Amino acid sequence: QVQLQESGGGLVQAGDSLRLSCAASRRTSSNNAMGWFRQADGKDREFVASIGWKGGGARIADSVKGRFSISRDNPGSTVYLQMNNLKPEDTARYYCAVARTPVATESTEFYRWWGQGTQVTVSS
Repeated sequence: QVQLQESGGGLVQAGDSLRLSCAASRRTSSNNAMGWFRQADGKDREFVASIGWKGGGARIADSVKGRFSISRDNPGSTVYLQMNNLKPEDTARYYCAVARTPVATESTEFYRWWGQGTQVTVSS
């Protein structure tokens, strides 16, 4: 059984920064793409960022482009989401996931294992 553990969330003010981390089994994740998704209260889960198994081919959602970046051990079992200049609309629970393929993708259909999430709350 694969287990993912997110950390780094918290309560911050607009303009602050946070760095989220997600640790997973090396044997399970080292040859697979990984991604970050978020879900705000009352809304659908949405794509944030993904990265290929070698650390290339990164994809970033337009809503966070220029503020967020994704990185990982290459290859590795830990993925990071650096969040700068946070805004109230970034408030959500953030989830990391491991894909079934080595190629970065925005589609939830290609992610096999999911973490329990970490809450990020941004006050104005």
